[in-house]
Amino acid sequence: MTEKSGADILIEALTDLGVEVVFGYPGGAVLPIYDALFKQERIRHILVRHEQAATHAAEGYARSTGKPGVVLVTSGPGATNAVTGITDALLDSIPMVVITGQVPTALIGTDAFQEADTVGITRHCTKHNYLVKDPAKLADTVREAFYIATSGRPGPVVIDIPKDVQVATAAYTQAGPIQHKTYRPQTEPDPALIEQVVDMLAAAERPVLYTGGGIINSGPEASQLLRELVALTGAPVTSTLMGLGALPASAPQWLGMLGMHGTYEANWAMNKADLIIAVGSRFDDRVTGRLDAFAPHARKVHIDIDRSSVNKNVRVDLPIIADAGSALRAMVSLWKTRGHPKPDLSEWWRRIEGWRAADCLGFEDRGEVIMPQRAIRALYEATKHRQPIITTEVGQHQMWAAQHFGFEAPNKWLTSGGLGTMGYGLPAAIGAQLGNPDALVIDIAGEASIQMNIQELATAAQYRLPVKIFILNNEYMGMVRQWQELTYQSRYSQSYSESLPDFVMLAEAYGWKGIRVDRLSDLAVSVDQMLAHDGPVLVDCRVAKLANCFPMIPSGAAHTDMILQANEVSGEMDDEAKALV
Repeated sequence: MTEKSGADILIEALTDLGVEVVFGYPGGAVLPIYDALFKQERIRHILVRHEQAATHAAEGYARSTGKPGVVLVTSGPGATNAVTGITDALLDSIPMVVITGQVPTALIGTDAFQEADTVGITRHCTKHNYLVKDPAKLADTVREAFYIATSGRPGPVVIDIPKDVQVATAAYTQAGPIQHKTYRPQTEPDPALIEQVVDMLAAAERPVLYTGGGIINSGPEASQLLRELVALTGAPVTSTLMGLGALPASAPQWLGMLGMHGTYEANWAMNKADLIIAVGSRFDDRVTGRLDAFAPHARKVHIDIDRSSVNKNVRVDLPIIADAGSALRAMVSLWKTRGHPKPDLSEWWRRIEGWRAADCLGFEDRGEVIMPQRAIRALYEATKHRQPIITTEVGQHQMWAAQHFGFEAPNKWLTSGGLGTMGYGLPAAIGAQLGNPDALVIDIAGEASIQMNIQELATAAQYRLPVKIFILNNEYMGMVRQWQELTYQSRYSQSYSESLPDFVMLAEAYGWKGIRVDRLSDLAVSVDQMLAHDGPVLVDCRVAKLANCFPMIPSGAAHTDMILQANEVSGEMDDEAKALV
């Protein structure tokens, strides 16, 4: 065993764990680590322009590859700038390890230059965090952090390392299999509970499979098992925002996303179901609407790896603690073993087709004005054969992308769900592109949200990443304006962007190709130009300024109280569709 500095021990441990990319920004309290990075060639460091962007890039990398994202930032403002991304990763269950510098051990608590209580600040937005005061414990701490970040329900872990610990020396030994003495999440389901849920599914007349990001996190096999279960049972499937792509959008059993901006058929099916099987989802408020009116006729099964999520928001009839993929595998196997025939759900599907007849995602074109929905559909039609990875910022464009861009596979949809973080999309696209260098990666953005981390245009240019940005530019903070129109009598307080940059010139200043389109007849050509360019491209797509995103469930309303169009509430459909409801 040879003595190494704490910084070198950190790099060795990361290398042994298979880390290939670190996203970060240097500063005084991490200079020993950056010196160690300089002297090696196994780990690639990506220099972002803001620490928040480092965390979102790590999220994009993790979500698209299934590998944990790694972040390296300095003490004080470096760590506090990373907090938003850390919280985002916690709420969306993204595996991430964030390494922060800290002032020397002797100065902790003295209000030293660039000192912050990183452990205290991040205690409630991480799965776990550490302050390492002994270089001899650093390697084991790093290994344990990766285990915690990637096991059970994934999430972020912070390792805070004082500068003197980075310089001090200790012996380094490679470790065997990583585990934790007490944290050993349950991944395999109880067989007796699987028997119960299979019996319930076989007997149900109006079942719905309600899927979430837990299926994506479980790995590609979980999505295949979901598809197999759907083929065996014929049950309809809906999904949270984070679960899009687990079932192909082209599948006949797909009802679309549910919840606040979900489809009419998905929300009504949940309301009238007699059995809801939630897999890797958490019954959050954007899905349930008013809790006392949520799915009143259904028995509820909740399959989740996070014990604390079960019975947290909605009381369920059958809780199953397990990894989503493991539970689906057990259900498929038992269904086949018992030889269950495919249930006759024809009457249930007749009702669902009636709700589908409402055409809740329909819209009208307005001459040469580009409707945002049309822009998303045009982008989808031009790119679907390449199965692009789509990231988004947060706002109306995010919901339109979820509604109108069909996802056929998992890990192709990267968005900020739980925290709703503006500025997520561009750095996430950079992380996804680094993890998938041959993929087409597109950030669907709004003109307000893209400016939150627009400095990362430089990061993509520096590393020659062919990221594409497709801005739906309506000159408003669109979702804020929509709520102000519907809830505050159109008092548009501070939601209009009165001083926007010329995005084309800005893109070119950063070394990108810039394209502007403001006529429907030019839309397809502009998308083709974007795709034909082999470098980074920003498209400024000028869309209808006052278009609203529907369907929409107003805050505090029941999940069946959907606004389908302006001044229109659910139920105002043609007589044939009404009769089928």
